[in-house]
Amino acid sequence: MTRRFRTLVFAMVMLLLTAFGMVVVWAQHDDEEPVTILGTWTAKQAEQFETLLHGFGVPFRYQGTAAQRDVLLSKVQSGEPPDIVIMPGLGELAEYADQELLKPLNRLYEPQEYGAPWKSTGSPSEDVYWVPVKADLKSIVWYREGHRPAEEPAPLGSWCIGMGDDGASGWPGTDWIEDLVLQRAGPDVYEKWALGTGEVQWWRSDPVRTAWKAWTELLRQDEDAAEDALLTDHRGTPDGNGLLFDGRDGCTLEHQGSFALSFYKDDARHADLVDSAPLLPGGGGEVRAHEVTGDFAALFSDRPQARELIRRLASAEGQQKWADLADVFSANRRVEQGEPQDDAVEYKIAQRLGEGPRCLDASDVMAPAVRGAFYEAVLLTIARVADGQDPDIEGVLHDVQRMQDAQSARGADNRAAPKTVCSKQ
Repeated sequence: MTRRFRTLVFAMVMLLLTAFGMVVVWAQHDDEEPVTILGTWTAKQAEQFETLLHGFGVPFRYQGTAAQRDVLLSKVQSGEPPDIVIMPGLGELAEYADQELLKPLNRLYEPQEYGAPWKSTGSPSEDVYWVPVKADLKSIVWYREGHRPAEEPAPLGSWCIGMGDDGASGWPGTDWIEDLVLQRAGPDVYEKWALGTGEVQWWRSDPVRTAWKAWTELLRQDEDAAEDALLTDHRGTPDGNGLLFDGRDGCTLEHQGSFALSFYKDDARHADLVDSAPLLPGGGGEVRAHEVTGDFAALFSDRPQARELIRRLASAEGQQKWADLADVFSANRRVEQGEPQDDAVEYKIAQRLGEGPRCLDASDVMAPAVRGAFYEAVLLTIARVADGQDPDIEGVLHDVQRMQDAQSARGADNRAAPKTVCSKQ
């Protein structure tokens, strides 16, 4: 093992362990015990969310952190979970539901307002444990306004890539793999892989292996750029405007979800987007589907105040207020968003979120142990490429498959896991 590789692996471990970069927003209420809420939104987004909640008239205390999964686990283990958690990890929420730690949301919102793939159950008689309160679009590429890319695969030097995130480093790389599987193999294969369906060892299957290989070949175009990707935060520098506008050498494209608008800050008005399919390695084909993600609200307590806050937040009226206040997007079919003549980017996002086929982020659906192995495999692949080593695709995928097999052996405990990942239209 070379010194440089040891350094990269150390950096990778630190990325995986970095956590608890936390912002706490307090709403003071003296008349009654407030509803406690744990979410991922900090800074301006936390302020906007707090403003929305104030309008509901339910006393609350909001805590926002980028290391939410670790913070939530700590609170649950200490016996003091929040009343409400809002997070993208459906696989994680499913585990809490199977442990009977979540309360059903039945009759707290109108399921018909949320179509596939946002609905969590396959039958109206089943309990519902989460509801999407914010939606985001993936399978898109951002570029600076006036510099629309050609509809062909772009070289590594054109991409703004960062793997770092507090407590969840590596997920931007999983988005690349997921999008490659989705656009190459289509929604049906993508869904089976995400859910670990059947007897197929999906992590060692041709669709996943060839997608991983295509992504690795892109990284191998420039070892230094691969190393930069490993050591760079996906949001850019703390005082910057996101990777696309941070002035990084030569990068003009970013494979990032619609939430990137919050990173771009004032420069968001100079950003535009296109579908990712033609620009991905080996691209050129039509868009097979769009990957989407959501922030899902779930209840750890049955307090009437907490149930009322969920009811108001998930309602069409609450979702419309949230969308209007913060320029966020909703999975609620009744929410109106984006005007073609005024908000071109917002309109494009809303159109794609409202039309199918759409597939939930695969790693968000996976069990936490499998998701974590996926993140680690991404980081290890980049570290090896950056060090000039063989990326050992077969080896890293074998390790993730072992984790999937161990999880599948616990299938009887996954009653609350999502039943579907993709919409059919």
